[in-house]
Amino acid sequence: MTFMIAADRYGRQMPEQGVVIHMFAVFKTARKLTLTGLALVSAALLAACDPAATGSGGPTVDTGKPVPVALLVPRGSGQSGDAVLAQSLENSARLAMQDLSGVRIDLRVYDTAGNASQAAAVAKQAVSEGAQIILGPVYAQSANAAGLAVLNDNVNLLAFSNNTNIAGGNVFVLGPTFQNTANRLARYAARQGKGNIVVVHSNDEAGQLGRAAIEAAISGSPARVAGTVPFQRSQQGVIAAVPQVKSMVDATGADSVFLTATTAGALPLFSQLLPEAGVPPESKQYIGLTRWDIPAQTLELPGVQGGWFALPDPVKSQSFQSRYAAAYGGAPHPIGGLAYDGIAAIGALVGAGKSNALTGAALTQGAGFQGVGGIFRLRRDGTNERGLAVATIQNKQVVVIDPAPSSFSGAGF
Repeated sequence: MTFMIAADRYGRQMPEQGVVIHMFAVFKTARKLTLTGLALVSAALLAACDPAATGSGGPTVDTGKPVPVALLVPRGSGQSGDAVLAQSLENSARLAMQDLSGVRIDLRVYDTAGNASQAAAVAKQAVSEGAQIILGPVYAQSANAAGLAVLNDNVNLLAFSNNTNIAGGNVFVLGPTFQNTANRLARYAARQGKGNIVVVHSNDEAGQLGRAAIEAAISGSPARVAGTVPFQRSQQGVIAAVPQVKSMVDATGADSVFLTATTAGALPLFSQLLPEAGVPPESKQYIGLTRWDIPAQTLELPGVQGGWFALPDPVKSQSFQSRYAAAYGGAPHPIGGLAYDGIAAIGALVGAGKSNALTGAALTQGAGFQGVGGIFRLRRDGTNERGLAVATIQNKQVVVIDPAPSSFSGAGF
């Protein structure tokens, strides 16, 4: 039996769905490459730009007039899911516009068809038609191509991807990242005296990225890596890894087991077999890199009781979902709220009345912004940081045990 890990074309982790999405091939942004060059080397790794130069430019904005904002959505691809996502992103952006006070946004929507070359073309079109900042596109390859297309036009792009390999130059990613989640959980574990950690990861690309994020997070905290155990993403692979995890925990005296496994993949089997093998969750803390509360039936598993995972501020998330449903008659797409976040950030900056509102320096201001799931801020390297809550599962219910911070000087940071 092989696990069928839920996947889409977003090039992102989808924590709302409790699964890890297989990332697109790594596309680091080399801002010296032309789009012709990009097409010729589209299967290759592109060299990263200097993080210190990230987002250094941006247009001069007349904050007294409507600010032209381009929204790039995957409509037109022929995939029904893309059409739903495109509409949810546009709806969320317009909902955010209604919440702005004293700021006018001229939102212009462009369809990418989920295609990198079309994303590049419509990004150029948007800028030629006056766009001063771009929201989207969704897919990592498309965002990379669009960012390169407008690099020399002094326009920044806030992509709906969480693939940090495309971040840099004029491209920022808005999606929740492995690194941000791992940082939150590693620091919390260290504070709780559970910082001697065995990392258990799948040996595919997503698992390797997750392992790297966890190890980096641990190295930046008082916690330590007791050891790592890889596994093949299959039933037999999990079965073979369980005694290795047991041996590693016993040999190192580890306090915690940090898993990249998802609810749609290996987590259910690990949560059954590890306790049976003598790694009881009552004494060895289980920690998850992805959401363990979706789908809801995961909460019924005995092995996940007491486990830790991170999630956006649940009060703010529910408020957004309720407002969206009231406005549009249904639930937003799991990543639809990223368009709201983008408009909220732009509105906050433009509302300050400064002509440099959409420059890299303004976008990366340390105080951050309020989004649909709580606070977030953009970093100079093009990645982001989000304020997350730490939750556990008790009696088959989600319980927040460390609330999401309300500012970037609060708990968890």
